[in-house]
Amino acid sequence: MGRAFWIDQEFDRDRDGRYAVHVRKNLEEFDWGDIAPVRFACAAWRLATPPSLDPGYVRWDRRVLDATCDRNTWDGSLYARVRVVSPLPEQLTRSRAWWRDRGWLGWQEIFGQYVEPTQQDLARHPFLRASLLLEVPVPLDDLPPEPEGPHDEVEQSAHRAVTVLVRELNALVSPVLDQLGA
Repeated sequence: MGRAFWIDQEFDRDRDGRYAVHVRKNLEEFDWGDIAPVRFACAAWRLATPPSLDPGYVRWDRRVLDATCDRNTWDGSLYARVRVVSPLPEQLTRSRAWWRDRGWLGWQEIFGQYVEPTQQDLARHPFLRASLLLEVPVPLDDLPPEPEGPHDEVEQSAHRAVTVLVRELNALVSPVLDQLGA
């Protein structure tokens, strides 16, 4: 089974712990005083991924277009929204009658990464790019407790939260990517 997500420890180490520095510089991103670890973990994830940190401390499979972690407003739990590149549905590939020589294009790749069409591209060609949106609850069991404030080992807790989120998201998303690649 492949990995959907991983932490780029080597890149971070080569840049003198840039994620920890980024966390320390962005303490205002954290809401302090919650007994649940959800808001803290979501902020740690945001700071570890593009566009906040580019390239991200957390990296993902080239088929992952976006991955966010959010607090569920219904019960305060944690859920992830992951958008991945997908092949066209079978209903569209069985027949190309709908195509009508219009020059439809799908996902474009640049250096192996799937990219959105530019405005210039959209002025010239129609695009049909399939993607899947995975919205999944994420277990809270191993998340570290939220630090009591900005003075309390925030960087270490952020590292731990991101590590747990990467592990849990791999368990949820990697099987989907494996199936799509089969």
